[in-house]
Amino acid sequence: MTQKMTHAPGTFSWPELSTSSQSGAETFYAALFGWTIEKTPMGPDAHYTIFQKDGAAVAAASTLQPDQVKQGVPPNWLSYVSVASVDASVEKAKSLGATLCAGPFDVMEHGRMAVLMDPQGAAFALWQAKNHQGAGLLDAPGALTWTELVTSDTKKAGEFYTGLFPWKSEVKPMPGMEYTIFKRGDASAGGMMALLPEMKGVPPHWMPYFGVTDCDATTKKATDLKGSVIMAPHDIPGVGRFAILKDPQGAAFAIFQVA
Repeated sequence: MTQKMTHAPGTFSWPELSTSSQSGAETFYAALFGWTIEKTPMGPDAHYTIFQKDGAAVAAASTLQPDQVKQGVPPNWLSYVSVASVDASVEKAKSLGATLCAGPFDVMEHGRMAVLMDPQGAAFALWQAKNHQGAGLLDAPGALTWTELVTSDTKKAGEFYTGLFPWKSEVKPMPGMEYTIFKRGDASAGGMMALLPEMKGVPPHWMPYFGVTDCDATTKKATDLKGSVIMAPHDIPGVGRFAILKDPQGAAFAIFQVA
C-alpha cells in the first residue's frame, strides 16, 4: 500500500471516468469497491465526483460532454500521468507524433492539464499538480494498482512513450505473446501489450487496474450490480489474478488481486 501526496514525473496518478450516467456510476463503484463520494460543484447543474477510499482520493467521474456524445465517444476511463510541465510535455508529445485533443489549460487552483492521443490512437492525459496532486492512495484494495496500454504497434508505442516520459521499456516473454513493462527508474510505471486477434474492433487504449482482495468475488459482485465481464478471472503465475470488466454504462476497467 502506498499513500502519497506527491507523484514523480512519469507516474500514473489519476484515473478519471467520463460516463453517460454519473449517478449510476457513483452507485456502481461505491458498492463494488467501497468507495465514498465527494461532490464538487461544476456550475448550476453539474458536479465532479471524487471517489475516496479510507479517506484518500482514488479516482473521479464526470458526465460526458454534449460534444463528446455527438462525436460518439463512449463511457471511458482516462489515465493521467504526472509531469513537471504540461506545456513542455505537450510540445514534446506533438514532436513525437501525438495529437493534442484538449488544452493545455488550468483547472482552477488544482493543476494544469492536457489530453492527447498517441500516434496509434490511445488517449491519455497529462497533469501538472498545483493544489491537487492526484490519487492519495495507490497499490491498495480499491485504489489504482496498474495501468496498461493495449496497442496496434508496440514498437512504435514504446518509442513514443520512452521518448515522452522518463521511462525505459523492459520486454518480457509470456505464453503466446510479449509483455512490455515501462520502468521509471527501478519502479514499474505501467505495462503494454499488442492487440490480440480476438480483440478485433477494439481501439488502442490505456486500461486502469484497481486492486481487490478477491478477484472472483469482485467479478461476481460486478455482475450482480449490472456490470459485465469482458475477460473472466485469469491467473498470472507468481504475480496475481485479474479480470476485465465493464460498468453498467459500458466503461471498461480491470481488477487485480496480488498473488
